[in-house]
Amino acid sequence: MTHTHHAVDYVELGAPDLPAARAFYEQAFGWTFTEYGPEYAGFRVPGGDDEAGGIDAGRAPGSGGPIVLLYSDDLDATVSAVVDAGGTVTVQPYEFPGGRRFFFHDPAGNELGAWQPA
Repeated sequence: MTHTHHAVDYVELGAPDLPAARAFYEQAFGWTFTEYGPEYAGFRVPGGDDEAGGIDAGRAPGSGGPIVLLYSDDLDATVSAVVDAGGTVTVQPYEFPGGRRFFFHDPAGNELGAWQPA
């Protein structure tokens, strides 16, 4: 893995129910996981060989802080995948100067977003 100075390198999400969080991200986005015990799992995103982050059962989920944005080739399909996997859309897709995006809560209550370029 190549690390870039000052670039986002790893993202951790809090989720008291680790199996439920894993199931959501596997179903909605195709993430794969490495178990590091009952309280933590690292994740890899599709096409990635290295871990992009982790889910920590010992950390409280939340929103209102920095937002993690996922890239999407098809934003409407991503909205459907989030809902079908048990997530809640909190801000419906909207246009912004660079494209479209929306925000959602995962089943644990973490807030994330997804965007698609114009």
